[in-house]
Amino acid sequence: MTKTFLFLSAAAAIASPAYAQSIPDGDTPELVVTAARVAQPASEVGQAVTVIDRAEIERRQTTVVSDLLATTPGVTVTRNGSVGALTGVRIRGAESDQTLVVIDGVRVNDPSSTGGGFNFANLLSSSVERIEVLRGPNSVPWGSQAIGGVVNIITATPTEGVQARANAEYGYADSVFASAGVSGAKGPVSGSLTGGYLRTDGISSAASGTERDGYRQYGAAGRLGVEFAPGIGLDLRGYFADSKVDIDGFPAPDFVLADDPEYSKTQEIYGYAGLHANFADGRFNNRIAFTIADINRDNYDPTFGTDPSFIGRGRSERYEYQGDFRPLDQVRVVAGVERENSRYSDGFSYADTGITSVYGQLIVKPIDILTLTGGVRNDDHDDFGNHTTFGANAALALRTGTTLRASYGEGFKAPTLYQLFSDYGNRGLDPETARNFDVGVEQAFLGNRARVGVTYFNRRTRNQIDFRSCSDAEQATTGSICANRPFGVYDNVARAEADGAEFTLALRPVDALTLTANYSYIHTENRSIGDDFGKTLARRPEQTASVNADYRFPFGLSIGGTVTMVGDSFDDSANAVRLDGYALGGVRAEFPIGERFAVYGRVDNITDASYQTIAGYGTYGRAAYGGVRLRLK
Repeated sequence: MTKTFLFLSAAAAIASPAYAQSIPDGDTPELVVTAARVAQPASEVGQAVTVIDRAEIERRQTTVVSDLLATTPGVTVTRNGSVGALTGVRIRGAESDQTLVVIDGVRVNDPSSTGGGFNFANLLSSSVERIEVLRGPNSVPWGSQAIGGVVNIITATPTEGVQARANAEYGYADSVFASAGVSGAKGPVSGSLTGGYLRTDGISSAASGTERDGYRQYGAAGRLGVEFAPGIGLDLRGYFADSKVDIDGFPAPDFVLADDPEYSKTQEIYGYAGLHANFADGRFNNRIAFTIADINRDNYDPTFGTDPSFIGRGRSERYEYQGDFRPLDQVRVVAGVERENSRYSDGFSYADTGITSVYGQLIVKPIDILTLTGGVRNDDHDDFGNHTTFGANAALALRTGTTLRASYGEGFKAPTLYQLFSDYGNRGLDPETARNFDVGVEQAFLGNRARVGVTYFNRRTRNQIDFRSCSDAEQATTGSICANRPFGVYDNVARAEADGAEFTLALRPVDALTLTANYSYIHTENRSIGDDFGKTLARRPEQTASVNADYRFPFGLSIGGTVTMVGDSFDDSANAVRLDGYALGGVRAEFPIGERFAVYGRVDNITDASYQTIAGYGTYGRAAYGGVRLRLK
């Protein structure tokens, strides 16, 4: 495995992209919106961002978004077994709960979960038009949880005329996946609607089990825009998903992971309602918005009856204003004010809190090839008080095709409602904080048909919240956070460090052939005082790599393949349980039938490799799928 990684690292050092999974059209500058929460050319952004568009999603025939994220630089994914089981995404070795997820401008991290993370299990590709993955802390524009980075999901955006697409596929484990979408714009009105359905028998989530754990989801996303006057209009966006998954647990009498009849239901509703008003020929753009994220989770164990064995109700409501002002061509000011109210309930207890935020960013171009960005944010939390965050970055785009980037970013994560108010909660918790710097260089050559990039990063995280036990003396001490807490309490006791390098490659020697590759080396270390000091963080492989190749023949047939490699890691903080590294290969093909139809198919894990991302949980072996696609433009 090590020799293969070294070979792939060398390959990545000869040609690759830092900002896209493929090479964009040279006549159309690549735009990103995640770095500053406004659209910017990628050449003006000093942070590391990867962009995945709809064409790449369809080319890779992706069903579950986390499978695609697992092939991007600096990202690792773990899943508790079958499709639909709890799925975590870690960026640059940070905790999965420190990944901020945004869908169409709505923060969708779950207020009812223990760590406030987002479960990627239910995020399917049906409605996704574009994904931006920002690596590194970025709390100035985004606020809490953006410590590891930000995953920004954008659904179908209407364009002039009417477009429609649909696909249906069938495959391994009696899986059925279908999706469809229509969008269009005429005059002052634009809109889009997409929907999807997935049903599969799955695999046993317990690696030792034989009973398949199935999954079902139906969902939809929509947008509506109305321009009342030039530059002034209404934006409405909505997202809905209803999911059910069979899960394995720890049944009596052995209380070890095994087959059992438990299952879980989740309903997600995300909404955005906003007004925009753009003045001075687009030099002064304003928007106000109300967003909502409502997540209901119910677990059932038929062994004990029909009532839920657990419920989680999480809801966040956000009111925000953002202004984007260009007093000069070389100067841009982005500023905003936000108020977020969140609440949760587990059926026995209820808690709520809020946070008021103000932020500002200054983007300056002293010369045409240099962009400097600096920002500051203050968050006033109802419970822990004030916290101020800073960030800055620079991008130098030389005429030679060389782009130099550097950034310093701070991130913070507010204590969750569970960590503050549950039976194990601590109302004296401080926010988790992180400081990060990275430097990188990207080189384009061969008439922009090839790109190579490398980035080094270093992150220090402090005040991480972890659960700890309480000694008898602490329990008996008046005023201690452990007083009357025999089972333990949450506290700011953890520290961590991570540093590493990311290499990226994109190559298109001819129009018909596209090759991309990336390699990431991420060293993580537990810096918390105790027995685990100096050890590698759990489920953080030091090395990951991915190679993609696609070729289109003159008669229309497209073929492609992906190889993903993940190095060894440990399943626990004590580094006592090792997870062996693995390599997964997949092949795919698509053939058009006329101008509107195409048939496609793929084989995942073609070598039928055996591996685990979490000890004791099963993973998919070789699996084949085939389908048909329709496009109308």
